[in-house]
Amino acid sequence: MSLRAGEVAQAAGVNRETLRYYERRGLLGTPDRSPGGHRLYDEQAITTLRVIKAAQRLGFTLEEAADLVEVGRRHGRDWGLQQRARTKLAEVQQRIIDLEAIRDTLVAAIEAGCDDLHVCAGSDCCPISFVELAELRAGRS
Repeated sequence: MSLRAGEVAQAAGVNRETLRYYERRGLLGTPDRSPGGHRLYDEQAITTLRVIKAAQRLGFTLEEAADLVEVGRRHGRDWGLQQRARTKLAEVQQRIIDLEAIRDTLVAAIEAGCDDLHVCAGSDCCPISFVELAELRAGRS
């Protein structure tokens, strides 16, 4: 059964532009065309779009989702998802730790009454570590 772009987009919960973008990126195969020039997709396109969106909701980037789709195509299933999920889980857990540290520092800054970063940078009572921020910036450069 062939479906038009609008039908596929609606069934997968995406818009037509997303559909075209995924085509250009190679996440979806080139669709057939109707005699009138309309794109025609099979039902597998809906499944592929749903897999991509689910992967993104789980924190996978579009590139990582594309890799999952490609591996699934080659192997006929989502081969390697377990390892990829473990790796993503470790990344998420680290982000949670980082976000908790940021939250704790912001709470402490609010409680300390910090109102001016320049003043705080020269104060020993400020909970914001300006040395760590400088070291982080130096490490990322």
